[in-house]
Amino acid sequence: MLDFYQRVLGCAEERRIEPIGLIQLRAGRSLIDLMPELDPERRGAPNVDHVCLGVATADMEAVVAYLHAEQVEMLGEPGERYGAHGMGLSLYVLDPEGNIVELKQLPPTA
Repeated sequence: MLDFYQRVLGCAEERRIEPIGLIQLRAGRSLIDLMPELDPERRGAPNVDHVCLGVATADMEAVVAYLHAEQVEMLGEPGERYGAHGMGLSLYVLDPEGNIVELKQLPPTA
């Protein structure tokens, strides 16, 4: 998981909180908290629909090519979807534990 969010998606580790095992990763102005599975009986049980990360790129085809090269499982093709920044091109991928991550192209800055 850590490799996926750091190396593949480019998030930087900001801090670790022991002994609970919390790892906080910086994703632009947001944080992603990774925690070890605490209840083995809930393994695989969904608790979040998806997480959306803004991607500052003008070329989503290059993003798709990069994800293919990293062997990231994609759920369909990029498409126009509504979100926090209005309509925009986005793509859904799965992280190594099966969580859905939406990668949404950020609007150009004026």
